[in-house]
Amino acid sequence: VMTIALMLVDYIDRQVIGILAKDLQKIIGWSELDYGNIVASFNAAYAVGLLLAGRLIDRIGTRAGYAIALTVWSLAGMAAAGARSALQFGIARAALGLGEAGNFPAAIKTVAEWFPKKERALATGIFNSGTNVGAIVAPLTVPWIALHMGWQWAFILTGAVGLIWLLFWIPLYRK
Repeated sequence: VMTIALMLVDYIDRQVIGILAKDLQKIIGWSELDYGNIVASFNAAYAVGLLLAGRLIDRIGTRAGYAIALTVWSLAGMAAAGARSALQFGIARAALGLGEAGNFPAAIKTVAEWFPKKERALATGIFNSGTNVGAIVAPLTVPWIALHMGWQWAFILTGAVGLIWLLFWIPLYRK
């Protein structure tokens, strides 16, 4: 359940910048090329991070590895709220990509550590469904948050949910 919730928040956070892109383009003053570079910085960091995250999690363990990845992801997501230029957004999104890269390797290893072989495909399908739920929830929640609380809060709240999730993960997760 905790992993499904994190996948949902993870996907919502990934969608925040896309949903707010037009508004942020006016507020921050970035161009279409700048936006493309911001998205590319996330994708490049995510790709590199995927190559590193699995090894890190195997080396230090799922509990600590997931906690590190989630901390990086949460703080990077929240850092976007303080960005005042396309470069700052690009840096925050690249950091988000690095942190987010630990999500799937850690979730898959969690399934391997917690579920018998006969139930692992189902467990993987359940946690992975969080991204699809996020695709439904993000367009409903992000505009409301931005309209009622300001665009920065869309980034702050998703990052904060990750930090709150850590309060449950660290004491509850055991191999």
